[in-house]
Amino acid sequence: MKFSERIQNVSPSMTLAIDAKAKEMKARGEDVIGFGAGEPDFNTPERIKQAGIKAIQNNETRYTPVGGSNLLKEAIITKLERDNGLSYEKNQILASCGAKHSFYNLAQVLWQAGDEVIIPAPYWVSFPEIVILSGARPLIVHAGAEQDFKITPEQIENAVTPNTKAILINSPSNPTGSAYDKNELEKLAEVALRHNLLIITDEIYEQIVFDGFQHTSIASISQEVQKQCVVINGVSKSYAMTGWRIGYIAAGDPEIVKQVGKLQGQSTSNPCAVSQAASIEALTGPLDEVHEMVREFEKRRNIIVEQLSKIPGVTCNKPKGSFYSFPDFSGVYGKKDGNGKVIKGSIDFTDYLLSAEKVAIVPGIAFGADAHARLSFATSLDKIEAGVHRIKEAISRLRPAAGGNEQ
Repeated sequence: MKFSERIQNVSPSMTLAIDAKAKEMKARGEDVIGFGAGEPDFNTPERIKQAGIKAIQNNETRYTPVGGSNLLKEAIITKLERDNGLSYEKNQILASCGAKHSFYNLAQVLWQAGDEVIIPAPYWVSFPEIVILSGARPLIVHAGAEQDFKITPEQIENAVTPNTKAILINSPSNPTGSAYDKNELEKLAEVALRHNLLIITDEIYEQIVFDGFQHTSIASISQEVQKQCVVINGVSKSYAMTGWRIGYIAAGDPEIVKQVGKLQGQSTSNPCAVSQAASIEALTGPLDEVHEMVREFEKRRNIIVEQLSKIPGVTCNKPKGSFYSFPDFSGVYGKKDGNGKVIKGSIDFTDYLLSAEKVAIVPGIAFGADAHARLSFATSLDKIEAGVHRIKEAISRLRPAAGGNEQ
């Protein structure tokens, strides 16, 4: 069977692969501690589940308009006004089967061969692959731990070419948990406007922020920025609704929504009607359960960062949001395990942890940062403490490679 060049240019999702491998090992009865999952370990709040059940009982199970029901669009508009100070009309809103689907749709209607899209690294694994699927080229702009994984206006200036069409902002970030404050966003928006770049802002983790950090949508900087911006969001992370598969876009230019609707109408059509009903309750109801979940994530964040930072050869920035830590393990690269294999990078290190201590983490190379690895703290404190202890034990058994050359 010959497959398309398009799909052969795309890499499989390493985060999903790691999570699947860990679950497979657990199913065999192995004592695996998984830090790979990109989803809350909390249940969907009861009020949201009941809204879905009620929709089924009321036979609200048929097709809706392609871009979501009017009631869902109204709920999204209400949420954006309440939480972000943004005003939209229904023709600027479209719901899809998750935020990933939303970004995929955008890429397909916006870009083609010869176009370029600026993607800050570390990045979510699917961002560059989805851009590649559109035929465009991802322009990767690296931001290290020394700048808290956030790109600067100067870096954008240096990256822009005549073919650059857009810039992607993900705040709070997957995989680093870093987040841009309002002042930083204003400066990034100024450069984007000057170069006529479309700003695509993924805000799926906006509710999951710590230490009193205030999330700001870059679209709220000014009306001019909002017109040049597409907001991507959804219910998956903040409301523990990953399996419900509802994401949405809010576009300053309604023509973008029109074109995305045309694509979606010829592919998936509308997102699940029952999930739409549950999402209306999520977006318009109280945030008590969300705040409780975030408080628990903050406790876990504190523990995992503190304990990782105590391991010799490991450093770890303190994330401002999301439920990920992104420690630097490069201090142990160049060492060898008990079988004499040298740890050359993040894939070697994560393979070693899984085989030696049955700890599953995601190699940083999947996010464009080989010195690091991503650990989700969307798991219990007991598992976090046990898992980090296993990592410490595994690292303590590594020995200098021949010649004593350590990195």
